[in-house]
Amino acid sequence: MAKSSIGDAAPFNIVIIGQGGRLQYEALLFASSLRQNAPGFGGRLLVAEPQEGPLWSGDPRMEPRFKPALQDLGAEIVPFENRYFGKSYPNGNKIEALGALPSDAPFVFFDTDTLITGEIDKVAFDFDRPSASMRREGTWPVEDLYWPGYSAIWKSLYDRFGLDFVSSLDTEQPDEYWRRYLYFNAGWFYGRDPVAFGARFAEWAVSVRDKPTREMEIQPLDPWLDQVVLPLVIHSFGGGRPGPELDGLDGDVTCHYRYLPLLYARESDRTVAALEAAAQPNKVKKLLKEYEPVKRMIFQGRGMKARALFDRSALPPSEKTIRTRLKSEGYWLR
Repeated sequence: MAKSSIGDAAPFNIVIIGQGGRLQYEALLFASSLRQNAPGFGGRLLVAEPQEGPLWSGDPRMEPRFKPALQDLGAEIVPFENRYFGKSYPNGNKIEALGALPSDAPFVFFDTDTLITGEIDKVAFDFDRPSASMRREGTWPVEDLYWPGYSAIWKSLYDRFGLDFVSSLDTEQPDEYWRRYLYFNAGWFYGRDPVAFGARFAEWAVSVRDKPTREMEIQPLDPWLDQVVLPLVIHSFGGGRPGPELDGLDGDVTCHYRYLPLLYARESDRTVAALEAAAQPNKVKKLLKEYEPVKRMIFQGRGMKARALFDRSALPPSEKTIRTRLKSEGYWLR
């Protein structure tokens, strides 16, 4: 299959969500890190912004002063309307935003709480074979006394949308073990046509939300709906698990940190350096200092104190354990 990279005739676009509150500060860090660590990136950085509407109880837009700061970093603001989700399920923004993107270039979506730490333009994306992040835990489906099991639940979803379930399985993993089933972290994913991808993603997510299959009726969907439906959409477009050519994502090229205390606790020295460098440009710093977690973790040095609590070569096996330690020591800021 034809592969696309920034050196090809059709560069790809990067999209993140820009929204009032925490995400507008994270968008600044993302844009600054992209500019600093991938100077050869020739695509467009699109910051998709949800607009006021009946599905929001307040105004979800970024504060106006953030927009010129983002534009100075090379970003373009792309407004979009919420038709299906909004305040009731903010994760749905990543689904609905895709419909507002230009369809003439492939896309890579990143959660806004991500840093670019290397040359994203050198990653060998195959946009005809979409994929997503494997930096995940077995969070869904949730085991329950009366549940029918992993295979029954996942197969019911594949059957609903006319997909081949068997070809999605990792047969090297044992039956009824969560890693056997196609399951991603929705922190990054990519595809050829954002409009077509987003339309299918939205249609299927609404279907699962409004009428779960019988096998999954007792399963929670908040906040997991996007991660339940994403594997189905990727499989339907001929995609699957990422290959070794994408190892830089969640590796040397990107870091989905989620919350700053987690970044300081578990990520590499190189990633910490990239974070702190991204926060230094004067126009960026001026805005970031208004946000308490950033001010305290980066500019007041609490992040490095939190970092000293952990040995990166022997981290606790679960994120929950790391969070608990950070909270007990007074370093959990979000």
